[in-house]
Amino acid sequence: MSDGQERTQKATPQRMKELRRKGGLSTSQDMSAWVGLGVAVLMIPGVISRGKAAATDQLAHVRDVALDPASLSVTTVLGDALRSVVPTLAPMFVAVVVAAIVVAAAQGGIHVRKLKLHVEHLNPTSAAKRLLGPQSWWQGAKTLLKTGVVALVLLTVVQGLVPVLTVSGRLPLQQLVDTAAGGTTSLLRFGIVAGVLLAVADLVVVMRRNRKQTRMTLLEVKEEHKKTEGDPQVKGAIRAKQMAMSRNRMMAAVAQADVVLVNPTHVAVALRYEPGSGAPKVVAKGAGALAARIRAEASEHRVPLVEDIPLARALHAACEVGQEIPEYLFTAVARVLAFVMALRRRGASTGQHRVPGGSALPTGAPTDHRAAAREAKRRTRAARAARRAPAVRTTAVPTDLTPTEDRP
Repeated sequence: MSDGQERTQKATPQRMKELRRKGGLSTSQDMSAWVGLGVAVLMIPGVISRGKAAATDQLAHVRDVALDPASLSVTTVLGDALRSVVPTLAPMFVAVVVAAIVVAAAQGGIHVRKLKLHVEHLNPTSAAKRLLGPQSWWQGAKTLLKTGVVALVLLTVVQGLVPVLTVSGRLPLQQLVDTAAGGTTSLLRFGIVAGVLLAVADLVVVMRRNRKQTRMTLLEVKEEHKKTEGDPQVKGAIRAKQMAMSRNRMMAAVAQADVVLVNPTHVAVALRYEPGSGAPKVVAKGAGALAARIRAEASEHRVPLVEDIPLARALHAACEVGQEIPEYLFTAVARVLAFVMALRRRGASTGQHRVPGGSALPTGAPTDHRAAAREAKRRTRAARAARRAPAVRTTAVPTDLTPTEDRP
């Protein structure tokens, strides 16, 4: 068997969820049974108390019938006796059912699909495999173990009662009843403890079997990942399409730019400034082939091209599309915009121009433009948060508190 076909991978959460929904996981029936029996034992004292009160009332009615048969009929007494059984035993039965449902739900839930008749279960070969499989051997061993444990508990309790039973004929009736009740309680208590321990062992075996049977191959895990997270090829195609749409929008914004700074062929950054809206914004940027497209788009729409290598590199590294330029580049960009306006006044609104005197980048500007970009983003977020914060009304306090003389 190839590596891709070996079931070595742990089942994914989606796989386990699907198996639980379909009821494909094994559960421990012993756990539900023993927990229900334990709940019943815990409620027996209450049942006995309610039964004792009901029996006392019924015996009183029987005595009344015996003394005066005409006052109450035997049918009425028997009907009252039967009706008293329901409130006496109903709480215990309800508690047992609820406990069994809770335990079953904790193990994966109760599934109606298991109660349906499946054709594959009628296959003799499959039935023989189930009868001779390891699960059947475990069920047989578990039955023998439960029988042995219950027999051992019964033998231990009875041996403790043997001295009392040998002299039971000379004991008062109340003492004999108390002894029998104590022995029965001990038998139930130790039996329940032993049964719960066996049920825990069975639950561990069932959980290990479920983990083994639900293992998946590496190919199945990959297919499951594709279903939940999406096919990587499809996601890549969608991402490429989104990037293409974003690039097209960016190219459309180049036509509205005021200037495109170039480097001269490797980098291109398009800027747009709207008076009264703050600092100029980067509407497009790119390197390599994308920079060539930006230059071509700018030339087609008669957007001025200005060659300033340091400033173009600084803007490309420090700004993202749609972001305002950082503060330390205000002066350099303002000189470029003034230069472009002067060119337009002279009628030179197209073509490639150079800034007189070399670079417009100021001396002492940050060399780590990416760090400066992060700082600019942080300041932008802080400014937006400050604008969203509610305004605090203040009262002006005069700073000159020097007393003055009253004028006449």
